[in-house]
Amino acid sequence: MTYRVTLPCTRAQAEALPEADHLFAERDSPPVLVADEPDPARPDDWLIHAYFETEPDGEALALLCSISNGPPQIEQLAEENWVARSQSGLQPIRAGRFFVHTPTHAPDPSAINFEIDAGLAFGTGQHATTAGCLDALDRLERDGKQFTNIADIGTGTGLLAFAALKLWPDAKGIATDIDPISIDVTRDNAAINGLTLGHGPGELLLAVADGMDHPLLAARAPFDLLIANILAGPLIELAPAFTRSLAPGATIVLASLLDTQTRAVAGAYEQRGLTLVQQGAGEWPVLVLRAA
Repeated sequence: MTYRVTLPCTRAQAEALPEADHLFAERDSPPVLVADEPDPARPDDWLIHAYFETEPDGEALALLCSISNGPPQIEQLAEENWVARSQSGLQPIRAGRFFVHTPTHAPDPSAINFEIDAGLAFGTGQHATTAGCLDALDRLERDGKQFTNIADIGTGTGLLAFAALKLWPDAKGIATDIDPISIDVTRDNAAINGLTLGHGPGELLLAVADGMDHPLLAARAPFDLLIANILAGPLIELAPAFTRSLAPGATIVLASLLDTQTRAVAGAYEQRGLTLVQQGAGEWPVLVLRAA
């Protein structure tokens, strides 16, 4: 039998979940940890689900409580693929010309489809920030923008990098994440969706990187399109590095910031010579800026 432990947490705790694997590294059967946002209207109220092959003991529960806001709820599950089970209730999303669905849903023949299996990485495209980025990319292409060198920083499941290469199929792409699991999941999702990995036009490079600190990013720069769907703090912290990596006239798409953080994030880039050309609406606006 499989046991699931569910605990409440904040969004920040959910996004830090990949860093918690070391807590269970010495256990014979470590749990698999999955983050879930049950209500987009309450963006800071998340859940952590921990799946165990055997009944969790007191030590395991105490470790889970240390990375969440407890108390834990324990339930016994029938044998099944519980990662797929956790995603089965996720409805497909439509953003611009894109239709994003998990393996439990059929594609839309009239749209640009992506089947995204999050596995242990963060995000299946459900959050408003990801949908907003897809909309922004779709709008850029419809407005006639052309890009040849694209970077997706903090790629998660690879979705935004995939979308950019579908819109600009002759471009070179690179997708990075600080979490090695995300890069593994992105590699699997690329195969599922027919994306070719490699160095050439229409192909995607993958790398585990902290911000812009990787030789492949340095070698590929300057970029004419940079996408970063990460938190407001890192967006501000990385503004100097992002700006240095841009080609003249480049476009940068920034997301995963609250509307109350818009001015601070935009200001960090405007003081480095970029111009805010588009600001999305709602609680999670997407910013599009252009370099001089």
